Amino acid sequence: MQHLAMIVAASENNVIGVDGDLPWHLSEDLKRFKKLTMGHHIIMGRKTFDSIGRLLPGRTTVIVTRQKDYTFDGAKIAHSVEQAVDFAAEDPCPFIVGGAQIYLAAMSLVNRLFLTRVHTEIDGDTFLPKIDWSDWELKSSVSGSAEVEFTFEDYVRQNG
Repeated sequence: MQHLAMIVAASENNVIGVDGDLPWHLSEDLKRFKKLTMGHHIIMGRKTFDSIGRLLPGRTTVIVTRQKDYTFDGAKIAHSVEQAVDFAAEDPCPFIVGGAQIYLAAMSLVNRLFLTRVHTEIDGDTFLPKIDWSDWELKSSVSGSAEVEFTFEDYVRQNG
């Protein structure tokens, strides 16, 4: 595997979710997510999958769950992030797509980070785990505005 990427949208105060859903609707972010992840494995926790409610076309879905008997037709089921990454071994850039527990478990494994920074502070119940930014080099940054101002930031782990 060449890369393992994490893709996430987070507010200024690192909120990534509220009540099992995204706290905003940014069509530009959804288009970016689709463009970047199309044709790749997307690795997510069961709660994140439940919030999406379906398989996303053009991608291989890997669901990480502790439930040993969990199944979903058309998805691969893993019982750890490491196992999920193994399922995607032939993919040049699988994506970790959430939620918070999966981001935390995968943080030391990823070497690319696609962050949509949503320029607002918002109340939420799910947060992006702490990132040691000294490990990361910003490769590109593109600002935009829609329902709210945002910046697409692409990072590569230094020495990784």
